[in-house]
Amino acid sequence: MPNKNDYKLLFDINSPDDIKKLEGQDLKQLCSEIRQYMVDVISQIGGHFGGGLGTVELTVALHKVFNTPYDQIVWDTGHQAYPHKIVTGRRDALKTIRQFKGISGFLKRSESPYDSFGAGHASTSISAALGMAVASDILKENRKVVAVIGDGAMTGGMAYEAMNNSGLLKKNLIVVLNDNQMSIAPNVWQISKYFNEMISHPEYNRFKGAIWDLTGKLDYFGDRLRKVAARIEQGIKAILTPGMLFEALGFRYFGPINGHNITQLVRLFEHVKDLNGPILVHVLTEKGKGYKPAENHSQRLHAATPFDKLTGVSLKKGTSLPSYTSVFGNALVEIAKSNDKVVGITAAMPDGTGLDKLQAEIPERYYDVGIAEEHAVTFAAGLATRGIIPVVAIYSTFLQRAFDQIIHDVALQDLHVVFALDRAGLVGADGPTHHGTFDLSYLRMIPNIVIMAPKDEAELRNMLYTAVNYKKGPIALRYPRGNALGVELKEGFEEIEIGKSERIKSGNDLALLAVGSMVDYASKAANILARQGIEAEIVNMRFIKPLDEEMLLEVAAKFDKIVTLEENSLVGGFGSGVIEFYNDRHVKVDVLRVGLPDEFVEHGSQKELHQMLGIDPEGIAQKVAAFLKNKNYKNGVVA
Repeated sequence: MPNKNDYKLLFDINSPDDIKKLEGQDLKQLCSEIRQYMVDVISQIGGHFGGGLGTVELTVALHKVFNTPYDQIVWDTGHQAYPHKIVTGRRDALKTIRQFKGISGFLKRSESPYDSFGAGHASTSISAALGMAVASDILKENRKVVAVIGDGAMTGGMAYEAMNNSGLLKKNLIVVLNDNQMSIAPNVWQISKYFNEMISHPEYNRFKGAIWDLTGKLDYFGDRLRKVAARIEQGIKAILTPGMLFEALGFRYFGPINGHNITQLVRLFEHVKDLNGPILVHVLTEKGKGYKPAENHSQRLHAATPFDKLTGVSLKKGTSLPSYTSVFGNALVEIAKSNDKVVGITAAMPDGTGLDKLQAEIPERYYDVGIAEEHAVTFAAGLATRGIIPVVAIYSTFLQRAFDQIIHDVALQDLHVVFALDRAGLVGADGPTHHGTFDLSYLRMIPNIVIMAPKDEAELRNMLYTAVNYKKGPIALRYPRGNALGVELKEGFEEIEIGKSERIKSGNDLALLAVGSMVDYASKAANILARQGIEAEIVNMRFIKPLDEEMLLEVAAKFDKIVTLEENSLVGGFGSGVIEFYNDRHVKVDVLRVGLPDEFVEHGSQKELHQMLGIDPEGIAQKVAAFLKNKNYKNGVVA
């Protein structure tokens, strides 16, 4: 871990008040030390990295100029906020970030008074900050409110909804656009693309260079002409930059400004902090700034496992097991090559969802819509009306954002859209904002939709093939984060009969009905139970909707006690569906539901969280044994 003696200033910074005492070179030195500290710590423990390296000067300037936490800073996509955590009393705790019982990798109101709003999903900051600004007026306070949006969040429509409302309300609000041309993958923000193409155009730069060369030969008059030329250039940029759009939305626009010049940033924030009405400050930053491996490959070091500090190369030992994400990505490419109507859609996560493989192999059938999940789903619905088969690959937690579109634009019209939900269940270190713990519940209530969960990577391939060939309406498959089980992957695909489960093991004492990742856990728990003389039958239910009714009636006729297993909230999930089925048919059977509690689960490794919640094989075996003995059994839950 970092050696305190290697730092001149950082270990004297315990709150933003200490930053306010610094000027000039000391501010630059502090920024340098924050970067060094981030590299020293994150290289050893892992974490989100590139975004925070790009916001160091911005963070220091904001906390120097504004009276935080009374003045409120709202960070969008909270992984940019590691420097913010460092200078707001959590420097020493950074070594615990994203670890079990450690500090969060995102903003968390309960963690610090300086975290004015929690942020794990993108494009929320302006809306939240506007609410705070309006509240300040209602309460007759004089708080300054600053929203820092960027790292791709301006591709989300919610940001523009908030800006439109801000311009209408005309409240005192400062929006800082942290423009680093990146989200996790390179931005698909057309405004930014337009600006960069124009400013970098060869004709523009040849003209600029000729003017500069000519005026350099004219002594005194040349200097004056250069100043005029510079003003003209700024005028051209004012026409070309997003300033026109922001001004039209009711914001006074300042920028673009170098986001790594601490002196300029402090000066500008001092200038705008007391201005009335909505203000937008456009700051140009570089993701991964100050650390060469991250600058050279900012996408790879967006979120990193422990890595070598000198090279940036991961220290994590490789595994021969493929990830579920890569299995999905490869399978989609295989399917798309044999079916020219299949396309892939991602919301700014090509690598994270495995669609980078489709992008590389068949780019004309790959679509990245930016951080715009709602648009992604309705865009897919439009494609489906014309017989195209869209595969919408979005993390479980992010698809929540498009709930209305799934219902209104896809399911209501019974359109054949395939939803591939990566990171279903507990995802680990990213915590409650990223756990995919609600998808079975929020999808199961929707008419016309089919929901599947594979037990392993081979079944994932076959379920994707089944989904593409379904053609009767919307269909979803959800699968976990991490490495697959290592089962054999056969060439080609097999279509799975919709709504049909498979019995994996017969037993005499009770049935374990499992879906998805819990099938493997059920098998391991059954081995533990067998050593106690308990013979459990195991069924891979495969389908959460429609349920295999024939199998449910069969196991109810055989056993008095049935256990459902799912890595989803118990409220409205797979187990609830089983109980509803038995209740509606007046089938008398005891059902124990094992799954995730009705609460937000904190961050930690998947193994740690499974053990804590008792949904690992040992925990399942204990619950089942107690259930058989009727110990502490009430309302379907064993205490």
